[in-house]
Amino acid sequence: MGSASERSKPEGKRAKNRRERTEALLAAGLDLFLERGVEPVTIDELAKAAGMAKGNFYRYFDDKGALVDGILAPVAGKVRTAMRRCAVTLARADSRADLNGTYAALALELAAIAVPHLRVVHLYLQENRSPPTAATAGIKALAEEMERGAIHLTDTAVSHDLLRVSDPRVSALAVVGAVEQLALAVLRGGLDARPDEIARIVVGMVLDGIRAR
Repeated sequence: MGSASERSKPEGKRAKNRRERTEALLAAGLDLFLERGVEPVTIDELAKAAGMAKGNFYRYFDDKGALVDGILAPVAGKVRTAMRRCAVTLARADSRADLNGTYAALALELAAIAVPHLRVVHLYLQENRSPPTAATAGIKALAEEMERGAIHLTDTAVSHDLLRVSDPRVSALAVVGAVEQLALAVLRGGLDARPDEIARIVVGMVLDGIRAR
């Protein structure tokens, strides 16, 4: 990181132009990908929608996959951090109350991450359910990481004798699937409920259904 004086310097014209054109491509990509899906959209269409020539696209992104990753970045990084934080907290849990609090905190944190970026979340859910392509490799990788993280959390809870399930993989993936389906219903207008309320309901259902007895 630079010094405070360096950070306070006004943005140069070249840096400003680059930032604005990068943001224009990100915005154009999100609009077109949500409307038509990632695969059918061409580089030419992306550049035109962002107000630039096709060749200029490659000054800012290596390919369409890099643009998809750029769109996803604000959400992906925060989600990974939330999952890691939950894993650390859960590893120290030794009571039912600890378990409840840890899962509830994760659910509410994920909801807080999603709310300012609902269209990005929509793109993630939309493309995660589509056939894999080179351009959506980053989305598929995040989805697999989320699944592994959910399984790890369930394994940890089982090892602490806070949950009792015959196969943590089934339990974890069922939760991930339920949350994603609920999120899609909200984003498509089929469910009128606040994200934080959905998070509380899902956590309650999961914990009531699989708690150690």
